Amino acid sequence: MLFFSEALVMVSDTGQPQGELTIEVQMGKHKDKFGVMSRCLFVHAFSRGFMDNILCGNSLLGYLSWKLEPMEQHNQEFIKFPILPMERKMSLLKQDDQLAMTRIVKEGEEVKTEVTSFPWHSIAGFVSEAANLVLLRVMAWRQTVPSNARFLALDTEGKLCYSTYQALGSQTIQVGHQQVEVFIVEQTVHSEKGIPMSCQFYLLSDGHLAKRIQVGSPGCCMVTKVPILREEDDIEPRPVFEKKPLLWEEDMELYSRFMDRKEELRLSHSSYLRLHPEAQALISDFLLFLLLRQPADVVTFAAEYFGPFAKRHPPTPALRSSNRPSPFRALDLECIDGEEDQAGS
Repeated sequence: MLFFSEALVMVSDTGQPQGELTIEVQMGKHKDKFGVMSRCLFVHAFSRGFMDNILCGNSLLGYLSWKLEPMEQHNQEFIKFPILPMERKMSLLKQDDQLAMTRIVKEGEEVKTEVTSFPWHSIAGFVSEAANLVLLRVMAWRQTVPSNARFLALDTEGKLCYSTYQALGSQTIQVGHQQVEVFIVEQTVHSEKGIPMSCQFYLLSDGHLAKRIQVGSPGCCMVTKVPILREEDDIEPRPVFEKKPLLWEEDMELYSRFMDRKEELRLSHSSYLRLHPEAQALISDFLLFLLLRQPADVVTFAAEYFGPFAKRHPPTPALRSSNRPSPFRALDLECIDGEEDQAGS
């Protein structure tokens, strides 16, 4: 329900189009430094337009874990000033138990590079720019913002600070020829040195962004027509397939494979018996004794017959299970010895 693309138009305060903004959230795959691929959230955003007749743009490419933790992120911002063009690049990369940040600032011909590492335990609750776009869609679906929502973030100078989210309620706005109800969320990034920067997001019920306003900026971004609202995906029950009998004898391919396998086994067994005539003699002897004794318990008789061949088991009386009971009473040897002693005395 969070995976879709959207496009907005950048307009000036007079309503003139100045550029465009596209946002895409999809399922993706990320390769770590060991070459292991893992499933993740893929976020891509791009904006390009004019501000006071000056070309500017911003691009964002991010990979997030299912907990919205940054795995890798790259963003670039440029402003084509006539005299001193400015370009900023920043990369985030998770490395073991650290988050490495590389920041490059180019003003004219001057280039500054800064590399910083943050211990992973010190950035618990960090919300990157890519995670912010996903988090806004979740808030839109739930139509609520957690109370005292405060997270770690990075300001424009690449310094750790905190950002807050606040629900500004619902409002009806005009989009094209339609009126739609939106849920407004304001995000404020509180930089330690600069002034706080706030941005208001007007969100439709399914997470689409209808309007974005940078507080203090003369322009805004908005959609030109209402998108088709997405509904929550219904999980259909798994289909049940009845088990059908396998009529392999009527299947020409299966029957042919059966006959081939049968002939293969017959030839293999015949070859083995020719190479081992003692096996045939052993089986013949067993069958002969079985027919002669005709025991009631064939399994026990077989175990006793082949028992002497086992080296680990002590010897047992041969074929005791097939011995018929004697019709004569067993003699008590101690009693017989006692009677003989009395007769001798």
